[in-house]
Amino acid sequence: MMMRRFIAAALAFSTLVLAEPAWADAKFEAFVQSLWPRVKAAGFSRDLFDAAFSGVTEPDQVVLKLAKTQPEFTSTTSEYLAKAVTPIRIESGQAQKVSEAKLLAAIEKKYGVDRHILLGIWGMESNFGKDKGSMGVMRSLATLIYAGRKQKYAQEQLIAAFRILAKGIRTPENFTGSWAAAMGHTQFIPTSYLSYAVDWTGDGKRDIWGSKEDALASTANYLAKAGWKADRPWGWEVALPDGFNRALIGRQKWRTVKEWSDLGVRRADGQRFGVSEAKAFVMIPQTIDGPAFLVTQNFLAIMDYNLSHSYAIAVGHLGDRIRGAGPFLGEWPAVNIDLTFKERVEMQRRLTSMGFETGGADGRFGARTYEAVIAFQKRVGMGLDGRPSRKVLERLRKGL
Repeated sequence: MMMRRFIAAALAFSTLVLAEPAWADAKFEAFVQSLWPRVKAAGFSRDLFDAAFSGVTEPDQVVLKLAKTQPEFTSTTSEYLAKAVTPIRIESGQAQKVSEAKLLAAIEKKYGVDRHILLGIWGMESNFGKDKGSMGVMRSLATLIYAGRKQKYAQEQLIAAFRILAKGIRTPENFTGSWAAAMGHTQFIPTSYLSYAVDWTGDGKRDIWGSKEDALASTANYLAKAGWKADRPWGWEVALPDGFNRALIGRQKWRTVKEWSDLGVRRADGQRFGVSEAKAFVMIPQTIDGPAFLVTQNFLAIMDYNLSHSYAIAVGHLGDRIRGAGPFLGEWPAVNIDLTFKERVEMQRRLTSMGFETGGADGRFGARTYEAVIAFQKRVGMGLDGRPSRKVLERLRKGL
């Protein structure tokens, strides 16, 4: 399963140390042993199984805590950007751009992926290799299968993790990553490692832990396979014209950049788009009153890496800032929604049942939920304000 099936975690939190009991958890130990038949059926030895789970005697409470607090899903886009695209991270990225210029140019030439995007991902995922994660991959996966909300994900990663160990790429002792088993400089999960990691250095190892060269090339390979196109950026912050038809907002409304320009859509910074035939759609990540973006296929390639609009915007924006661009110009509005958490989930479920994709009924409103609200309002003849309000919920309860 590719990385888009799961959202890589913010590593800044993965080294938190919480007080944990020193005694073993007999129930958890029994659970770990219950995983053996599946691992055996996949063709792995008992010796490898025992080595992989040696010393894993209790669930990791830090893993469970962080699984509930992924910042790209629990923060608004503006809150996430404030923590992700910082002056120090921009400066560090610009320094890496200079020091790794030869490497980045060679990877860009081979895979066609913008070096600034690679720097953006590297900075976001591990602070340019400083925070690669030191949590045991096998303990993290066992914990998530045992008690986490990511059981399906962790089950899918388990066998892939054993394949990595069986190949001798890592030993159980140094098989480390984030709470979500995302590993190395650019945080590949086990299945993504097996599918996309490359040996850039030619030493016979796909070492995303110790080799920034392998990690960055692997990330470029991933994005290229996800559909990255070298002739266009990830997107632009845009200014929508007065009277803009809000029914055109959303990923179902692809048009060429020229067609958007003909409709009066302009770059917020007043510059030219630079491409005309590239297809794009208008996205609003934080209410209709916040900044709007015209995003291309490359934005979706970044989302394939991490299925979060906030993350993809942060990667693109960090890359642009490293390139030398300025901050976003639009003002981010406060998000005040007059619905309880239960009502938010209900709204998303009702929208989904009516055929409007919200990205999941988790009570967290992002670009897809706003798009779904606009599409619903259009369908039933409401004003297109895109606000997930109580008025919209009441109308949803009446059906189409």
